[in-house]
Parts: sequence; structure tokens; C-alpha cells
Amino acid sequence: MVEKVVMTETFIPKSHMKRMVDYDTYLRSNKMPTLWCSGCGDGLVMKALIRALDDLELDRDNVAIVSGIGCSGRMSSYLDFNTLHTPHGRTLPFATGLKLIKPEAHVIVIAGDGDALAIGGNHLLHTCRRNIDLTLIIINNFIYGLTGGQFSPTTPAGSIAQTSPDGAVEPTLDTVAVTKAAGATYVARTAVSNPRHISDMIKGGLAHKGMAVIEVVSNCHINFGRHNVSGKPEEMIAWIGRRTVSPDTAQYLNEAEKRERLVVGVLHQVDGRPEYVDSYYQKAAQIRNGGGNE
Repeated sequence: MVEKVVMTETFIPKSHMKRMVDYDTYLRSNKMPTLWCSGCGDGLVMKALIRALDDLELDRDNVAIVSGIGCSGRMSSYLDFNTLHTPHGRTLPFATGLKLIKPEAHVIVIAGDGDALAIGGNHLLHTCRRNIDLTLIIINNFIYGLTGGQFSPTTPAGSIAQTSPDGAVEPTLDTVAVTKAAGATYVARTAVSNPRHISDMIKGGLAHKGMAVIEVVSNCHINFGRHNVSGKPEEMIAWIGRRTVSPDTAQYLNEAEKRERLVVGVLHQVDGRPEYVDSYYQKAAQIRNGGGNE
């Protein structure tokens, strides 16, 4: 169990404050309040996403939100953009089709750790390999939250879950390592303990030309936290915050220390690699001009 957390008020200098965001204008009021548990990190991620989109001043008609099944899948219902709610694990194929039809659109995919890395793992690998210009936000709360708390690919080894009452024995899947190896050209990790950082990582992904993957380490204090960390959201978020380190700090840690930490920031970026949709349309034009084999 975590030690007692003392919450203190933080004062932000006016020079560091950003303009106010009218969050209500980005939400479907008839869907409020949300169905998420009180204190759920999904709400923090949604707010950070709205703030990122507002900062970039993107045309809302040119933004599409695609989500799957799971707690995070509800997000497409709450956001007032072009939205698509897909079957479990199939967010990326639907998003790929949408991007091919509307290459100019900003297509944002929201998925949980189970949705993206378990049933959707096959699609994740090949979407990264193709380097499709999508922004994928993986909300990693270490558990299958919606279906009662079964362990997921990202559940830390030894953790208690409904399907591992004596502690999970499977090693944890590293989202950053997998997506980087698969070919994603922008890979970042952030956490709900720093919502502004979430917005910054999302903005970086949206600005990047190619496959962008942002892992957001989040809290499910109901189905994961109360068995392993704490059933109080503020304590679990604080626990996540204490585990995060910057890449600069991480280089001074030994291997044992690194295994207990989550390195946050932009951890991989490659600019200029061919993007799938551009390559597809270039090939289509080449074929129409009679040069398909050149």
C-alpha cells in the first residue's frame, strides 16, 4: 500500500497560465454526466485532449474521434466532433479507412490497454508498420476496467486482479518498445499525474506526419488500485506521479530502478519517413497514368 498522501495547493504564476478553455463547447451536453467512476483518469485524459485541440485551434469539422470498447470507448460519445464507436480491438482498421477517404482529416484514436494491445494488438503492429498519419492515445490503467478487473497485457507482474487472485505471473508488455519496434514514427508516454504534459504530448502527435502513439498511464482505482495501490483516486494518481521520470533523469538510474519507473516524454521520433496514405495516393496516380510497375 502507498504511504499517506498530503495534498497541497499549487499556485501558478499568471505568466505561466494559459488562456481559459470553454470545455462545454466541446462536449455533448445531452450525454453528461459521464458514466465513468468518480475520479477516473479517463476524464483527465478527455480534458487534456480538449485542451490540446483548443490550443491548436483545429477546425472541429475536420477532426474525427474513433474509439472502441472499454471504459475509454465512451469518450467518442461525449466529445462533440465527428465520432465513430467501433467493435472491440478494431479502432485502427476503421480509423485507417477514414483516413484513406479523408486524408486531410485529423483522425484521433482512443483505446484502452486491452483494446489496443490485446485483442487489437495485430492491428496495432501493422498500423505502426504502415506509418499511417493517425494519432493513437492508449489509456493504460493496468487492467480491464469495464468488465470487472481481469489482468491485461500491461498489468504489472505480481498484481492482484480478478483473473490473478494470487498475483499475475505474465511479464508486462512495454507499449513504447513494441510500437517503436513496429514502426511508429512518434512515440510518447505521459501520465494523468501531469495533465498539461498529456496535452503537450497529444499536440506533438497531431503535428507529426506519420503514426503517433501516446501512452497515457492512468488510474483505475476501483478495479486495480484498491487491490494493489489504493482505492482512492488521488492516492493512486500520486503513486503514478512518483513512478514517472524524465529521459534525462532515467539515464542515471540502474536497471533495477528503471524497472520501477515510467519514463515520460517524447521517447522516439523520426521525421520524413514515407506516410502510408500519401504513398497510396501516389501509387494510385501512377497506375492511372499507366506507370504502375515503375
